[in-house]
Amino acid sequence: MNPARRCSALLSQLCVSSRGGATTRRPFSPGPVSAAAGTRYCHSGVGVGGGGGVKVTGSQLKPTGASTASAAQVCPMGGSSSRLFGTLAQSLNSAPLAQPDPYPEDNPDQDLAEIDPDQLLRECEEALQRRPARPHRDLVYPSGVVPCRHKHNPSIRIMQWNILAQALGEGKDGFIRCPLDALNWEERKYLILEEILTYSPDILCLQEVDHYFDTFQPIMASLGYHGTFLAKPWSPCLDVEQNNGPDGCALFFRRSRFSLQSTAHLRLSAMMLPTNQVAIVQTLNCQVTGQKLCVAVTHLKARSGWERLRSAQGADLLQSLRSITSANVSSRQNEAVSGTIPLVVCGDFNAEPSEDVYRRFSSSTLGLNSAYKLLSRDGQTEPAYTTWKIRPSGESCSTLDYIWYTHDALSVECLLDIPTEEQIGPDRLPSYHYPSDHLSLLCDISFREEPHRLM
Repeated sequence: MNPARRCSALLSQLCVSSRGGATTRRPFSPGPVSAAAGTRYCHSGVGVGGGGGVKVTGSQLKPTGASTASAAQVCPMGGSSSRLFGTLAQSLNSAPLAQPDPYPEDNPDQDLAEIDPDQLLRECEEALQRRPARPHRDLVYPSGVVPCRHKHNPSIRIMQWNILAQALGEGKDGFIRCPLDALNWEERKYLILEEILTYSPDILCLQEVDHYFDTFQPIMASLGYHGTFLAKPWSPCLDVEQNNGPDGCALFFRRSRFSLQSTAHLRLSAMMLPTNQVAIVQTLNCQVTGQKLCVAVTHLKARSGWERLRSAQGADLLQSLRSITSANVSSRQNEAVSGTIPLVVCGDFNAEPSEDVYRRFSSSTLGLNSAYKLLSRDGQTEPAYTTWKIRPSGESCSTLDYIWYTHDALSVECLLDIPTEEQIGPDRLPSYHYPSDHLSLLCDISFREEPHRLM
């Protein structure tokens, strides 16, 4: 089967809703993947908050690692079949899927047919013709220059995103300015997938995932990623009628770039008591540099009034991270701070920078810095917002999402800027042109050159 037919086969379960309206869609920004995707067009620009640096229009999309998996069954994409995406799912059309265990120790990748990310992206565009384009976002280089990377130490692209659980968006969150039709899963899932394919991360950290087994795991596995999922013990999604199971955190990494050394599934505690929030921590071996990288994804307790609980959850997570990163050190070659390996922590912390949990992370002995501060002019100020929504209680414009990294061991080369208020629009998020109430965060990082390698 050729790549185009494989894509159509896999996507056959992604149904397009038949909402009326215009059928011509503006090309989404920053443009489809192409053979020349590595070409950059630079101009001087400013990031959100007045930060300086070089802003690059479009994204430097990385080629997706080819999967070595053979053709096999694929799970349906959470909708009825359509002209797009059909034969790989045919064997599952005759019977419903068994509900997977929502709390597995790990979920091994299925043997799925390799799919072409370029073709998959084009199919997403076709499915979204009735929707306006997503906001244009540029890559910003805080140092003011586009670095020339050596082949022995290429950058690692990391994406962090609370994608909005489908059950919560439709049944619980009360986005009063967002038409219910805009939250229709039969199209919204295309918008989520389009965003991921556009930026082609090496590591993808997601929260509020309630379509892992029927959507994200099979699609990402076919694109060459290893995936791990951990559900919340008492997911609020289960309170919604016709839910798709519990929501939780998911972590994907590109198999062509990393191998997995260890995984820890954490249920966060506060004052010695288990809570409803979780974290996934994985230690990866970089197959290019030979170095280790520890990656964590989490989602802390939401809502105002729970600041002390979030602080306690953050303290518990930091303690676990110190133990995990220290235990996984096998040689001094990869040590960064106090005998630990480099660390990246992604998550929706549900906490503004003024909260105690933020201060815990910024002052931790792990030596963590928040990547998105580098968009500001002084390099010390977070963006004005990473989420902007309108609920019955009022309008909420907040910075809640972060990518933390070990600053002595890792260097941030570029970040995806934050859309302006005009781009977001008067009805805020989510909307017809953006699938979540949280913006995706993305940065390229690299291992800092060690002194002995520079001699």
